[in-house]
Amino acid sequence: MSRALPKYNKRRVVMIGGASAVVLSAAVIAGSALAGETPGSGAKNATTKAAAAGTVNCPAVAPSLPAVPASAKAEVDRNLALLNTQIAEANKRLVDTVGQGGPNFVQNAILGPLKDKRVATVNRIATAIGRTAAKPQGLDSLAPCTLNAAGGAVTGGAATGTAAPSATATAQAGGAAGDTGAATAAGTITCPDVASKLPAVPASAKAEVDRNLTLLNTQIAEANTRLANTVGQGGPNFVQNAILGPLKDKRTSTIDRIAISIGRTAAKPTGLDSLAACTLTK
Repeated sequence: MSRALPKYNKRRVVMIGGASAVVLSAAVIAGSALAGETPGSGAKNATTKAAAAGTVNCPAVAPSLPAVPASAKAEVDRNLALLNTQIAEANKRLVDTVGQGGPNFVQNAILGPLKDKRVATVNRIATAIGRTAAKPQGLDSLAPCTLNAAGGAVTGGAATGTAAPSATATAQAGGAAGDTGAATAAGTITCPDVASKLPAVPASAKAEVDRNLTLLNTQIAEANTRLANTVGQGGPNFVQNAILGPLKDKRTSTIDRIAISIGRTAAKPTGLDSLAACTLTK
């Protein structure tokens, strides 16, 4: 037969339970204070980190596309949306990793992988169009992105940053004059002229050759932009490894496409790959 607790025991149990709740609440409040948490501090810290991280700046892909066949539109739209998603993910990673790694962390851990993803996505867009129309060439030149340290927003994953045709043409012929400020300190990239070394171009290859010659100019302009944006970064081999080396690889591929297009209906020019390497002019 159970015995009821005396009234004073019941009151004691209630008081002990209340004291425990008070102690627990005090511990939570103290923990929050020790952690430096104040109402709204999380949003403020996130804003501060985002400003310090900057944003990823990528060339627009959609404006560079030809007319998209109706049969490819859904796939092209899906991949254009994916390009935006990739930029958003890269921007989030920038914020989450502020202060981590060495001087090349952003390039190696964020911009490099982002470029690889964009190359694959842009190639899928070109393939989708090429199934029922002329496959667009040179879109992979739009894959590399840069870091906008000013923290400006990138709208639609498509902040443009290519130079005007007149500037790129000058760079192709022997190096465009740099802008003032950072560009002057960085110098300019000088590349051998390809157009003047070509044989007579068959009419059937002219459009493709012209498109790739334009792409060579775009590549130089982008490299000069990157040169100006990275003044003072990296070690003594930074420009060679991060700018001139990748530029040579791009130019080799583009020059090969020029030679192949000519070779379809005429003698394929040889030795053009010797024009791929560029130099830095201070």
